[in-house]
Amino acid sequence: MRSRDAAARTPIIAGNWKMHKTYAEAVSLTQGIIDRLPKDATRRADVVLCPPFTALRGVSNAIAFDHARIKVGAQDCSAEPEGAYTGQVSVAMIADLDAAYAIVGHSERRGLLGETSADVAAKARALCAAGLTPIVCVGESREVYEAGDTIDFVVDEVAASLAGVCADADAAGLCVAYEPIWAIGTGLVPSPEHAQRVAAAIRAQVGATCGAQVAERARVLYGGSVKPGNVAAFMAQQDVDGALVGGASLDADTFVRLVLSALGE
Repeated sequence: MRSRDAAARTPIIAGNWKMHKTYAEAVSLTQGIIDRLPKDATRRADVVLCPPFTALRGVSNAIAFDHARIKVGAQDCSAEPEGAYTGQVSVAMIADLDAAYAIVGHSERRGLLGETSADVAAKARALCAAGLTPIVCVGESREVYEAGDTIDFVVDEVAASLAGVCADADAAGLCVAYEPIWAIGTGLVPSPEHAQRVAAAIRAQVGATCGAQVAERARVLYGGSVKPGNVAAFMAQQDVDGALVGGASLDADTFVRLVLSALGE
């Protein structure tokens, strides 16, 4: 059972659409979610949609048109404010499109694009300084998991990914998403008890890095093959405050069922 302090943290369900949905498809999916999601749900949880950069304006416009309480997040950002960085998108640019969140350090960017924890920390610093909330992703490989080194690996990754972030983290908010790499898109799912052990270790490391106040307010998400049928078990854990959802966020019915299940409905 979650404690009073844990219950004080607003649950968060963020859908990471990855490289899916054209502009028109993204607007249609957003409208479908708005139409199906009870307004009461968005008063009890932060529901965040993270489309590709190309669809940020369309998604934010659809939300604004319906006066929905859904929030918008980007899937990445540059740590640089501006300059000769072809193909990059700055924090100011995503903020101008009404994004309040940005995912940084996703394992696909770390693994496929070679991003380091130092790169992730620089992006998180830029987001916090601008008043946006970073969703900092961490997680271990199958090899690390099977070797029993998950906690040590994740704690080290958290510390490195939050270097220098703390000055602005309390004001901007902070989310850390535990996404075991071996569970992303594979159908393999760790036990809720495993997720809790890792989430507790993450919160302790946030406290060691940024102080007790930031740690208590920070929200720890679980991600990796999250579905309507398993999200409630993760959300019941003391230190799990939400979910970062991949494939299940690409269908309006499924995503809404997942949000409601996360809220105990």
